[in-house]
Amino acid sequence: MELMEELERYQPWNEQEERDRAEILRRLKSGEELYGRENLSAHLTSSAWVVSPDRQRVLLAYHNLYDSWAWLGGHADGERDLLAVALRETREESGLEAVRPVSERVYSVEILTVDGHEKRGVYVPSHLHLNVTYLLEGDPASPVRCRPEENSRVGWFALADAPAVSSEPWMRERIYRKLNAKLSAFPPMNLQ
Repeated sequence: MELMEELERYQPWNEQEERDRAEILRRLKSGEELYGRENLSAHLTSSAWVVSPDRQRVLLAYHNLYDSWAWLGGHADGERDLLAVALRETREESGLEAVRPVSERVYSVEILTVDGHEKRGVYVPSHLHLNVTYLLEGDPASPVRCRPEENSRVGWFALADAPAVSSEPWMRERIYRKLNAKLSAFPPMNLQ
């Protein structure tokens, strides 16, 4: 399904999602190029909220740029299948190979601000990440590893602890807590 169609069908969880969804749709409908980083003011990204089958743990990485524990994800970089981006980025950033979508539908939407920074010696101006999040599932017993150019640690956290380990107030209070609250719609897998 095309992203625009999926976002039009998406039922926002709260006012933040409703307003962010409307802005992402407005930009997509305008024909603005959003799938690549050439658009310096805003581009599409895809994130993953990776949970254990029992829905009691969340996989996070210690992100070097943000100096904080964070979800996994990255830029679309021309890819139009944002679920594929979330799966790829999860595998690349965590080393977790056995990861699958709990649902192929969009789990959450958000527009995130990114401050200007240096990346590989080149200045990247402040911009927006028009983000689509997917709910993925992985096994906490499977091996994980960091990706040194992006993160310094990867680990599983108790669901209730995951927001608290983030040092980014907006992400902690408005995004990660929301993602955890939405899990009630996705019951745990039968582990027997």
